[in-house]
Amino acid sequence: MQTEELSYAIITPYSMRKSRTGGMVGRLISRTGLDLVGGRMFAPSRELAKRYSETIVTEADPRHRATQELIREYVLKNFTGNVHGQRPRVLLLVFRGPDAVEKMHRTVGHIVHERTSGETIRDTFGDYITDDSGKVTYFEPGVLTAFERREVERDLKLWSEFSDRDGGVLDQVITYPADAKIEKTLVLIKPDNFKFPNLRPGGVIEVFSRSGLHIIGFKVHRMSVGQAEKFYGPVLPVLEQKLGPVSGRENWESIIEFMAGRKPSECPPEKRNAGGTEKSIAIVYQGVDAVSKIRDVLGPTDPAKAPPGSIRREFGQTIMINAAHASDSAENAKREMAIVQIDENNFKPLIENFYRRQ
Repeated sequence: MQTEELSYAIITPYSMRKSRTGGMVGRLISRTGLDLVGGRMFAPSRELAKRYSETIVTEADPRHRATQELIREYVLKNFTGNVHGQRPRVLLLVFRGPDAVEKMHRTVGHIVHERTSGETIRDTFGDYITDDSGKVTYFEPGVLTAFERREVERDLKLWSEFSDRDGGVLDQVITYPADAKIEKTLVLIKPDNFKFPNLRPGGVIEVFSRSGLHIIGFKVHRMSVGQAEKFYGPVLPVLEQKLGPVSGRENWESIIEFMAGRKPSECPPEKRNAGGTEKSIAIVYQGVDAVSKIRDVLGPTDPAKAPPGSIRREFGQTIMINAAHASDSAENAKREMAIVQIDENNFKPLIENFYRRQ
């Protein structure tokens, strides 16, 4: 049996601002075939950017070394400061599986100005443009990663060190007009999107980009039965009134099982608050009228009634298996974020526990 490894991908500030996140996430999951086990938003400090930049240049091959030097300068220039009223945001994703580092290498690819084929993520989303003399006039790597196992461990430990101070829900990094109605809202990309490595999670994020909102929080989450009971608590009386006490509760328990992997009636008390078996992604979006904009893109609960181009029409199957959840009010968004502990740093223990076992 092959030993499992961790690998990572950092979606750059420019890619975040251009809403390329969904396309990149979809390719990273589907083309590597790896398990997405962690993710965290960062607004890197100068110290983090400097220390990360110092790790980048490692290649002996002159061509690849020259590219790494460009990446180092890119990090120093673009990971801090202020661009159009925004501090730079990056999304760091962690993947796990056999041969994870090499699979990530093949998927992300090198970036050289001769390649325009689209085989790798950098072929599609990166730019390396030179003039006739060979001078670089524009450089955008799209995604950053490391191609050696020891380098991955070093980098993940570095970002873990800064994950409390520089990471989390970045609700103070974007400047809005003083009179703007700014809201935060929660999206859950549901477990039906993670049955096997595929494009769907990225596709859902891609469609949500139509809202024009900013991603400021990201968490890979396994909802416990207890969390699911609280999250969907308001649904129980509605179902009981509509279907009757017995059938209503059975349907409600099926929702809990879908989200957490186990029905409340079948869950021992000591396991009620343990992480569930089903994976979701929790994303926080911020912007003007965020709740209504996300709900418009999501579409109605029943995929059959959802309009073309909506999340649930594109990705939903049934009223329960409908791809994603979105908060229906700013108040509920706050309640739901508290239940899924969106502020929890589960990135740091993921890294520490994995390498402690090595």
